[in-house]
Amino acid sequence: MISIQALLTENELADDFVASFRARRLAERFFYWFPLSVRAWLALCSDGAYRNFVRSRSLIAQSARDLARSAQPGPLEVLSLGSGQGDKDLLLLEALRENGSRVSYVPVDASLALLEMACGGAQRAGFPALGIKADFSRAEHLATLAADAESPPRLILLVGNTLGAFDPIAELRALRGLLRREDLLLVDGELYAGAQTVAGYDNALNRRFAWAPLAAVGIGEADGEIVFEDTADPRMPGLHPLSKHFLARRDVAALLGGESLALSAGERVAMNHSYKYDEATFLRLLEDAGLDVRWKARSDDQRFLMVLAAAA
Repeated sequence: MISIQALLTENELADDFVASFRARRLAERFFYWFPLSVRAWLALCSDGAYRNFVRSRSLIAQSARDLARSAQPGPLEVLSLGSGQGDKDLLLLEALRENGSRVSYVPVDASLALLEMACGGAQRAGFPALGIKADFSRAEHLATLAADAESPPRLILLVGNTLGAFDPIAELRALRGLLRREDLLLVDGELYAGAQTVAGYDNALNRRFAWAPLAAVGIGEADGEIVFEDTADPRMPGLHPLSKHFLARRDVAALLGGESLALSAGERVAMNHSYKYDEATFLRLLEDAGLDVRWKARSDDQRFLMVLAAAA
């Protein structure tokens, strides 16, 4: 039996989607909510077209034993924020068990379907698992995830370039509040490479993933186009949000549960973004948030950085 606690209900997500669409914005969580989106995400990961999934997974596979030795043998809770289907996490759980840790797994995601996969995979491998359906970018949800005095040490995971889907400055400062002296944080990010970065997102499978939440409400490629934009964040040199939006070419309506949400020709719907970083900027973000780097590694193509950090 899969155990999942819901801080974020499906009804809340439905109301939030309607409100977001009316505000002409689709947040990150909606790209993993609809069944079509989940299928497109799994296809993107399995094909290898999404390089950040491949990079993150490969770094964990190569470094799992070294990372496991950073944790003391004994009880350990692995809290995975934005866990997705949990297959990267499972590589690390296995290495931690081999190193003598008695691991319990707590994946956190807004997608019920992906949480079911993460918990199911961990349980089949012999790990106790409790899924938490939540949006950890919400302060009240993050506060609920805080450990109590009786909780074992934690390894908190924020991998797969997940940090880049939010405001990395604010999110790292918020996450610092979760870390006790005995806890560790594993986090990663894509290193910026100009036009090559944008080109990495312009492929058929990634566009299918980007279209999925729109297709789920009846908006297709005949209705407009998705435009990728390479921008810079003025708050800090070396912060590069890659954003995208849907541009309607004709009047169209999104259909959700009997509601018709009109969109006029020429209107934009802002979609989720993905931050990229200069390496020095990524390390500065951690330092500014009160985190101390214990270990770091780059992917084989030198385009991805993974860091193990603790409270400074």
